[in-house]
Amino acid sequence: MVIQHITMPKLGESVTEGTITKWLVTPGDHVNKYEPIAEVLTDKVSAEIPSSFTGAIQEIVANEDEVLSVGDVICTIETEEAQAVQTQEEVIQSTHTTVIDNRTRYSPAVLKLAQQHDLDLKAMKGSGKGGRITRKDVQALIHADEQPQPAETQSRQGQMRLAETQPVVVPHIGSGDGDTIVPLDSVKQSVAANMVRTKQEVPHAWMMIEVDVTKLVGYRDSIKKSFKESEGYNITYFAFFVKAVARALKEFPEMNAMWAGDHIVRKKDINISIAVAADDKLYVPVVKQADEKSVKGIAKNVVDLAQKARSGILSSEDVNSGTFTVNNTGSFGSVQSMGIINYPQAAILQVESIVKRPVIIDGMIAVRDMVNLCLSIDHRVLDGLICGRFMQRVKELLESASEETMPLY
Repeated sequence: MVIQHITMPKLGESVTEGTITKWLVTPGDHVNKYEPIAEVLTDKVSAEIPSSFTGAIQEIVANEDEVLSVGDVICTIETEEAQAVQTQEEVIQSTHTTVIDNRTRYSPAVLKLAQQHDLDLKAMKGSGKGGRITRKDVQALIHADEQPQPAETQSRQGQMRLAETQPVVVPHIGSGDGDTIVPLDSVKQSVAANMVRTKQEVPHAWMMIEVDVTKLVGYRDSIKKSFKESEGYNITYFAFFVKAVARALKEFPEMNAMWAGDHIVRKKDINISIAVAADDKLYVPVVKQADEKSVKGIAKNVVDLAQKARSGILSSEDVNSGTFTVNNTGSFGSVQSMGIINYPQAAILQVESIVKRPVIIDGMIAVRDMVNLCLSIDHRVLDGLICGRFMQRVKELLESASEETMPLY
C-alpha cells in the first residue's frame, strides 16, 4: 500500500484558490478514480473534485470552508502499490511532483503572508486539521499584533510596495454598536484579489464612443414578439452587441490578445466573457466561438449561461478560455463607466444604457436612440490607433444593424 496526496485542482486559467464547501467522503471510505470526493467553490465556478486514484481515504487534511491555493493537499488516500507505481511514472513524465512534509504543510497563501509580515510559522499553532496553519490563523496574528512603526520604516516599506506592486495590507478597522460585519466568502475574496492585481499590474487606458442605435432599436422592436413566441425567451439588445463585437474582433485580431510577460498572445478563438449576477455574487461565463454564432445562437447561449450561474451549476468549461469581455452595465441604467480589465485579457467593453437624446443630423435636431460604448484596455498590448479603428467598426456594425446586415439566424 502507498499513501498518495490529492491536491486542489486548477479550475480555471486565472483561478489560484478555492474553498472546500462540502466533503463527500470520510476517512476509511473506498473511492474509485474520478469519483467525486468534495465540492469546491472558486470566484468563477462551483464544482466537484474527483479522486485522482482508486483506494481508501486515509486523512481529510482540509476543513470545510477553508480557503486553499491550487496545489495544496486536501486529503490523502491509500492506494495499491501497482497503481502508485503507474501514477508515479505519469507524474515523472509531467515535469514535476508535489512533495508535502506534514511538519511544514503551509499553503502558498500562508507562506506569502508570513514573508510579508516577517512571521515565524514554526512558532505558531494552527487551527486546521492536525494543527495545520491556515491563512485565517496568520491574518488573526497580524491583526492582533499591529504596532506603529517608525516613520522611516513605514516610508521604506511604502516605497518597496510601490516598486514591487505588492498588495497593501488593510489595517484593522474596529466596529461599534449598530455596525454590521459582513464576512467575505471565497468568491468575493478572489474577485477582490483579482481586481487589485489587475489594477496594480495592468496600465489601463480608456476611450468612449457614442453610437446611434435607432435603427437597431427599430429592428429589435419589429421581431421581439414573434421571437419570444417561437423561441420561448426574449431577444435582448445585448445579443446584438456581442455579435457586433465578435465580428469586429475577427477583423481586428490585435484586440483578441493577452499579455504574456515577454510576448503577446493573439488568440485564435473569439470567446466573449459576460458578467452574470447571481444573488450577491458575480460570475463571468464565456460565450465560446461567438463569431461563429448567429444573433439567436448568442442569445440562447447567454440565457443558458445565466440560468446555470443563478442555479450554481456553472462548470469550469463554462468559465474558462475567455479572450475579451463585454459587460452589460446599461442594464443598471449606467450611461458611462470605466471597467477593470478581466485579467489576463487585454480589454473590456462596457455597453451602457440606450437613451433617447436630441442630436444634430444634417443641421437639424432629431431625437435618436443613443448608447455609449466604453472601452478599457491594457496599454502594454493595445494602443489608441488599433482601439479607435476597432471601436469605429463596432459603431458601423451597430448603426447599420438590420435583418440584412445582422440576421437573427
